[in-house]
Amino acid sequence: QVQLVESGGGLVQAGGSLRLSCAASGSIFSIHFMGWYRQGPGKQRELVAVITTGSSTNYADSVKGRFTISRDAAKNTVYLQMNSLKPEDTAVYYCNAGGILWAKLPFDSWGQGTQVTVSS
Repeated sequence: QVQLVESGGGLVQAGGSLRLSCAASGSIFSIHFMGWYRQGPGKQRELVAVITTGSSTNYADSVKGRFTISRDAAKNTVYLQMNSLKPEDTAVYYCNAGGILWAKLPFDSWGQGTQVTVSS
């Protein structure tokens, strides 16, 4: 009932930048949070950054100062600006969003993932 579509992944050299986008659509009454997770080769999925309705943000220590999460509430879209990328940032990045449907039921949805590869 909620679809998340990510875009913006790709291949970049170390030190470069990428901007990920994730647009939510469906029977959404309100979104309480949107965030990004990542899963590197042979690793568990980990939180990268999250932003709430009140624009509070939280970042993984490994990305603080390099990544910035932002949100366009009118478009139900979240962005992740990634600067000073490192090879260890290589992963599949997943969008996650939670909130309330028009049916007054909660939702917690995931995108299909977008690959980010940082070459050294």
